[in-house]
Amino acid sequence: MPRFARSLVWFRRDLRDFDHAAFAAALRESAAVYCVFVFDREILDRLPDRADRRVEYIHGSVSELDARLRAAGGGLIVRHDLARDAVPELAQALSVDAVYANHDYEPRAIARDAAVGQALAARGRSFLTFKDQVVFERDEILTRAGRPFAVFTPYRNAWLAALTPAHFASHDVEAHRRAIAPVPAALDTPLPTLEALGFAPTGLALVPGMTGGAQRFADFRNRIDRYRDARDYPSIKGPSYLSTDLRFGTVSIRQLAQFAHARSLHAGGEGAGTWLNELIWREFYAQILWHHPHVVDHAFRPEYDALAFRNDPKQFAAWCAGTTGYPIVDAAMRQLNQTGYMHNRLRMIAASFLVKDLLVDWRWGERYFADKLNDFDLASNNGGWQWAASTGCDAQPYFRIFNPVTQSERFDAQGSFIRRYVPELAALRDDEIHAPWQQPIVTQQERGVIIGRDYPVPIVDHALARQQALEMFAAVRTP
Repeated sequence: MPRFARSLVWFRRDLRDFDHAAFAAALRESAAVYCVFVFDREILDRLPDRADRRVEYIHGSVSELDARLRAAGGGLIVRHDLARDAVPELAQALSVDAVYANHDYEPRAIARDAAVGQALAARGRSFLTFKDQVVFERDEILTRAGRPFAVFTPYRNAWLAALTPAHFASHDVEAHRRAIAPVPAALDTPLPTLEALGFAPTGLALVPGMTGGAQRFADFRNRIDRYRDARDYPSIKGPSYLSTDLRFGTVSIRQLAQFAHARSLHAGGEGAGTWLNELIWREFYAQILWHHPHVVDHAFRPEYDALAFRNDPKQFAAWCAGTTGYPIVDAAMRQLNQTGYMHNRLRMIAASFLVKDLLVDWRWGERYFADKLNDFDLASNNGGWQWAASTGCDAQPYFRIFNPVTQSERFDAQGSFIRRYVPELAALRDDEIHAPWQQPIVTQQERGVIIGRDYPVPIVDHALARQQALEMFAAVRTP
């Protein structure tokens, strides 16, 4: 006997119709299940660029999800509104007994869900939420003293020790798919176009939705054994390229982690083990945000809120534009601006350069990445920036400062990545391209690359900037 006559599933950052905790629970417990996605104006109205690749990715993913649900006899009710208003109103219009959704761990989302829950409760409706976007959440992995971890390696060890086959169990949608209800005619409106949402097409190269996620996962499965060795080199196909899919839930974290864990236990599984570590880092940062929401606006380590950043707006603008005079940094920033993606090694290099060469507040860079990254996730973005800035938990020690030239020589030795995104340096030889300002003027003339004319002079001297960064950190460090 079903628990509820009618229920509503609210899709958010879980845009798939398989292995979906809230959807599976609603289908199992209800006689009829409706589905909704809200293009939430509370989020969209804050976006600075009307040509936002993420909105186009979401739009394509929602379109595919709607088509899959309609093929199963249902459909997706789509609204462009404030979710905190639209969901309770739709629940009223459908006369549902309960709304189902998956957990979100960001402070704004928590406040939104609390408001929705209160509005539903006022009408006698239940709001039921479930763990879905992580394997372990909230208080599930704690120290022996019952406190949240602040260092990754012991967290990873505890994560692995707590793992059982049940944590990879799929949430079965197929077994109860008959409960999917068709969209009532009065509520069945066409999916709004990007233009109707106030956005413009971006020419998104990333295939959205479950189809794109499945394609990328299938491709990576064939490359995962090389991941440990290939992941640091931006000019080769080393990463998984699944971060956007994880962010919007077009893949299942359980399926990905199960595959990585199983492969890591076999001979030649070092690449899978390394990638599993990256998935665990994602969960580490999620639990940091959950337990320490102050990190959204402040350093994890409070003493570092007193860092006296120089915050030169012209130098920050040069960093954003990829015109710092340091080729690997500029190539990284241009990749981000042109594609919405930045290779992980380059994220570390670019972040270190902004904070410890230009002495710009890490929050400026974090916000810029938040505006540009296709895979922007608050917990991971914040955690990565605080790691690079040495202000976070288990962060890069403040005295370890990436040298952009040696990083370039090590991870883009032939300059292939630099030539792709900084084509004005293409004529330089491999041994010249990493620090072109060091080349004699006669060499610059021969190559047709004059520093200061064809490519910027470096906006800071790394050796001097490094010393200034050390002094800035030393001034606020506690003994």
